[in-house]
Amino acid sequence: MTHLRISEAAELLGVSDDTVRRMAESGRLDTAKDSAGRLTVSGKDLAALAREIAHPAAVGAVHEESARNRMRGIVTRVVKDTVMAQVEMQAGPFRIVSLMSREAVDELGLDVGVVAIASIKSTHVVMGIPT
Repeated sequence: MTHLRISEAAELLGVSDDTVRRMAESGRLDTAKDSAGRLTVSGKDLAALAREIAHPAAVGAVHEESARNRMRGIVTRVVKDTVMAQVEMQAGPFRIVSLMSREAVDELGLDVGVVAIASIKSTHVVMGIPT
């Protein structure tokens, strides 16, 4: 099972290290020590928490913006059949869903709690600056 250091968990949730420590101290996240004695959290527990607290920010007024093509996050759900798979990932407040072959999911070892990077490519991207 994947275990992540507090700093990694914080980065994936988009919060500070101290916030993750407070979540652990309050019992919201279980912790363990790694072989070096550092505090860690379970990837599966972190994935569940990421889904629970994910609230996309309101678009509101935007001055200038362009989405990034790569987003680092944690896998929160994997549904596989004999040929295809659906993988959901939480990257901060953003939920990303990818449809891919089951073979690719198995080869990459994608499972709930695994840290992954979504690379997004589109032939049609619309950008704008609201008034």
